[in-house]
Amino acid sequence: MVFYGPIATLYRQARGVSVFQITLIESISLACLIALEIPWGYVADRIGYRRTLAACNVLYFLSKIVFWRAEGFGGFLLERLMLSAVLSGLSGCDSAYLFSLAGEGESQKAFGAYEASATAGLVAASLLFSTAVGGDFDAAGFLTVLSYGAAMVLTFFLPEVPPPARRSAGFGTRAGEAAREVWDNRRFLLFLAAAALLTESNQTITVFLSQLQYVRAGVPARAMGYLFIPLTLMGLFAARSHRLTARLGEGRALSGLFLLGALSCGLLAVTGSPVLSVAGILALRLSASVFAPIGMEVQNRQVRSCGRATMLSVYSSVMNLVAVGTGLIFGRLAEEGVGRAMAAGAGFCLAGLLLYTLWRRLPERTAG
Repeated sequence: MVFYGPIATLYRQARGVSVFQITLIESISLACLIALEIPWGYVADRIGYRRTLAACNVLYFLSKIVFWRAEGFGGFLLERLMLSAVLSGLSGCDSAYLFSLAGEGESQKAFGAYEASATAGLVAASLLFSTAVGGDFDAAGFLTVLSYGAAMVLTFFLPEVPPPARRSAGFGTRAGEAAREVWDNRRFLLFLAAAALLTESNQTITVFLSQLQYVRAGVPARAMGYLFIPLTLMGLFAARSHRLTARLGEGRALSGLFLLGALSCGLLAVTGSPVLSVAGILALRLSASVFAPIGMEVQNRQVRSCGRATMLSVYSSVMNLVAVGTGLIFGRLAEEGVGRAMAAGAGFCLAGLLLYTLWRRLPERTAG
């Protein structure tokens, strides 16, 4: 329940941070996240997924306190560095935890429910922001602190799962195994890069640039809370992603989602209409929301011999390397005009479609 979600960019701007500084902070955070991904994955495989989730959610709670009190570039950078430690720990671990509980046959449904539950919290927070908080930025930050505190407490009651296999291997051994597995399956890097281009376009545009698009279209800040509700509700479609793949097949479904993302960003690049702006942002969020559980399923299927959390952390690191570059490009172009940044999003999604198509068509033996 992120109560400041509808005005995340305006919140930071009100505390003295520019749009480019926001994306610069995001890129620095991603670089730190990359450095911590594999060590955290190793720790998760050693101490267990449940303990790792609990430790991360304690730090998550503390990071929200820092965000609530932050002022200027330094304060928000500190919060984002703390968040890097959190997200690098959760990345792969949450997916591996759910995969261990649900099993391969039911895992996509579990991932979809995971995305949908996060959506439910965001909807509730958006309603409260628009009706009760009334655009009070400071109150929105404080209520977010309370919700993350509650999430931290709930984590302590999660059920345990069987310990990951081969927990006794040392970090150097596990890192070597992960490196060999990536090399042997390097064709999969194409999929990871493609996934990163779509997901990061969605993340940057719907979380940060959407508010600038609304300002461009003449939408007042208070109304953004209401607009954030249908945007968040798009995440509920993640729970139905398995139906889409069953009907169309995984290949056609994913290709269609990349294309929908590109068309959405293209629309946003050329329109100043409030209605079309909302439609484009909703369609982009829909494409990324449905993509998320399918992408997690694909990544989990690609894990072979190495520890699951470690390998998923490696995959996340690859995707974050792409995100560092896309974030800086989005930020620089948004300073020149939000339309240019949206056009870049369309280009990224089309590039993602191309990389995904190459991954599907290249014979697997080229990875050996």
